[in-house]
Amino acid sequence: MRVFMLAYTFYEIDNRVRRYAETLVKRGDYVGVIALRRENYDRKETINGVNVYRIQKRTLNEKGKFSYLYRIIKFLLKSGFFLAKKSFIEKIDLVHVHSVPDFEVIAALIPKLKGAKIVLDIHDIVPEFYASKFNTNNNSLIFKMLILVEKFSIAFSDHVIISNHIWHKTLTSRSVKKNKCTTIMNYPDNSIFYRRSLKRRNDKFIIIYPGTLSWHQGVDIAVKALAIIKNKVPEVEFHIYGEGPDRNDIDAFVKKNRLADRVFLNPPLPIDQIAELMANCDLGIVPKRNDSFGGEAFSTKTLEFMSLGVPIIVSRTKIDNYYFDESIVKFFEPENEQDLAESMLLLIKNSEFRETITSNALKFLNKNNWDIKQHIYLDLIDSLVESKKA
Repeated sequence: MRVFMLAYTFYEIDNRVRRYAETLVKRGDYVGVIALRRENYDRKETINGVNVYRIQKRTLNEKGKFSYLYRIIKFLLKSGFFLAKKSFIEKIDLVHVHSVPDFEVIAALIPKLKGAKIVLDIHDIVPEFYASKFNTNNNSLIFKMLILVEKFSIAFSDHVIISNHIWHKTLTSRSVKKNKCTTIMNYPDNSIFYRRSLKRRNDKFIIIYPGTLSWHQGVDIAVKALAIIKNKVPEVEFHIYGEGPDRNDIDAFVKKNRLADRVFLNPPLPIDQIAELMANCDLGIVPKRNDSFGGEAFSTKTLEFMSLGVPIIVSRTKIDNYYFDESIVKFFEPENEQDLAESMLLLIKNSEFRETITSNALKFLNKNNWDIKQHIYLDLIDSLVESKKA
């Protein structure tokens, strides 16, 4: 099977896209991924058998609606042209489009006309994502227009994948029939995220957050919590790996509160490297806000930390409360830095508690991991391509 993936993301750090692509390659399929490019990265690279085409640069600094939309439309046009050329040169069986944005499916028009099946994979539900990112509400005209775009994009596609069960209920209530929508969570790649021996040898207690620095992720809340406990636990450090529109604000807070020797802002790293760093930390943190988007967006970081055998503090959002309980993660009340600070102190001081939730999390993952669940994806795309041949 020959598959192309379209993803307005950096392939080397996007676990969900890499996991699908490398799973297909491992069973013998050809996979090409059309994605974004960072400074100093090659335009074309083969990574673990996946052919990655980086067609557009991006800096994660959009705070305005129009700059964000301009870059997305530019990627839509460039990816559509790239894929159209490919479709006249080689056979394409299936195009797997990763949203955001939903309307990126339009880039697969020519392959679709030539018989390729189209899968729309909704990582983040767009109307709610937009409302959170640009501070609009669900009654606004733009929100209603985005729902229309969502419905059109789904109608254009042959099947839809959604990343959690709460969003599955949302989509099937407004935009798609249940038999056309499959839930596949952000399971970590077990070949990258697995428990390993601790290599770090020092007396520091390291807390890590890897990911986007945007408002709904709540990293600023974690930094404020660290400021509360810094004098009580001089050995604790908070290491952040990521970039995004809130990076400068976080950096300013760190400098203003003299936290530069305790909070370290680092650039994002490829998945393989970040997994090694996460495995050598003492505590992971997912401090999301519980708004209409962040509260329902499932973070793959949660399962990644669990797979690595790292205890984790999680904001008690709607989605995390849906999947987990206090035996697996340590919850704190969303946007409450004092409660988060107390949770940090508890896990820093109580090694037995850390070991207990880590052990329970690993038992949870025995039934919820990519090795067990990947057949859902493979069976789905096989059935789509086979239906085309029938």
